Amino acid sequence: MADLRNWVAGARPRTLPAAIVPVVVGSGVAVGYGKFSLWRAALALLVAMALQVGVNYANDYSDGVRGTDEVRVGPVRLVGSGLARPRHVLGAAIACFALACAAGLVLAAASSWWLLLVGAAAVAAAWFYTGGSRPYGYRALGEVSVFVFFGLAAVAGTAYVQMRSLSWLPWAAAAAIGLLACALLVINNLRDIPTDSATGKRTVAVVLGDHRTRVLYTGCILVPFGVAVVLAPARPLSLLALAALPLASAPVRQVRAGTTGRGLIVALGQTGRLEVAYGVLLTIGLAVRF
Repeated sequence: MADLRNWVAGARPRTLPAAIVPVVVGSGVAVGYGKFSLWRAALALLVAMALQVGVNYANDYSDGVRGTDEVRVGPVRLVGSGLARPRHVLGAAIACFALACAAGLVLAAASSWWLLLVGAAAVAAAWFYTGGSRPYGYRALGEVSVFVFFGLAAVAGTAYVQMRSLSWLPWAAAAAIGLLACALLVINNLRDIPTDSATGKRTVAVVLGDHRTRVLYTGCILVPFGVAVVLAPARPLSLLALAALPLASAPVRQVRAGTTGRGLIVALGQTGRLEVAYGVLLTIGLAVRF
């Protein structure tokens, strides 16, 4: 049976930057407008992290009971490896979603009740990514969901609950962060093309094929640096994000060189570090207003 270390590994903590960075960037926007709220930012962070861990456990459960995780190159899966009973993993996912809903309810009560619709959509997206009878993650829509919920909704939503209004600035920043979050999923699915193809899981990588998936990954990595330039007229220090560009070199080089299997796990970690560095630098740029 799974011990605490297995449960932590099953939560896939290396994916947490995808949840943390959007909240930090959205808060940077709020700081720039002089409307930062620590407790609202903290609750937004709790929502994002609980949803991230919840979707990880939910995917573990759904893929495990379908048998699509019996042969994996990546991180441990609790159900697929037989380390934990499916109902226990499902319970962990539900608990995380409940925590996210509770924190989101407080934010909605303090800002706008229509945010409950966004929260409900986020939970539904988290579950139906691999859950239900027709999971959209098996139909090449995973990257779209990540862009929307770990980019647009997370960054703009975090800014909104603090500012109570939005300009084009958080949306542009959200697009950049959403693309970097997509890069994490793209490289993960690139690694899993052989096993996903064999089990009928049609991710974007399976549909596009190896070569075009590598091109897509490169675009997701490089376009955000162009967004930083676009933001510069409004927030000149947004150009600080360009300092993270050297960190893009190693993973892009590996992906473009045709690295496969476990070699892509290294590139996945490098992509996560790139998102963190870019996010921190962009946050500074957005927070400082001349």
